[in-house]
Amino acid sequence: MAIGNTSKDNGSMMSEINVTPLVDVMLVLLVVFIITAPLLAPQSLKINLPKTESVVHDDKLQKVSLAIDAKGEVSLDAVHLSDEGLKEMLKSRATDPDFQLQIQADEAVNYGRVAQVMAIAQKEGVSKLSFLTITGK
Repeated sequence: MAIGNTSKDNGSMMSEINVTPLVDVMLVLLVVFIITAPLLAPQSLKINLPKTESVVHDDKLQKVSLAIDAKGEVSLDAVHLSDEGLKEMLKSRATDPDFQLQIQADEAVNYGRVAQVMAIAQKEGVSKLSFLTITGK
């Protein structure tokens, strides 16, 4: 009796790849990366942040209030000034290292006008500038 090949698969190679072990390895790697990624980020920045107890306000600053109304007119400490007058006033006061200019701009004033006033202040040597707003509820 001759022993014949009764099944077709005995002599042929398997043509499909078993992806189950590959999926298992990929899921394990994904879990490892998910767990370790947040732990690596803070250590990579190497920044020593300062510790403070409270914010200290510099009360020695000479604060000057500059108001810009809705029409774009400028007043410095309640004195209406033109752009040339503003330049002269800022030039004389900006040499003081404790000088701080506080800008109060009306909500309706064009941003371009505020930018012009800021440029005048910068050109005349004002280095400390702040904006005052009204805080809402």
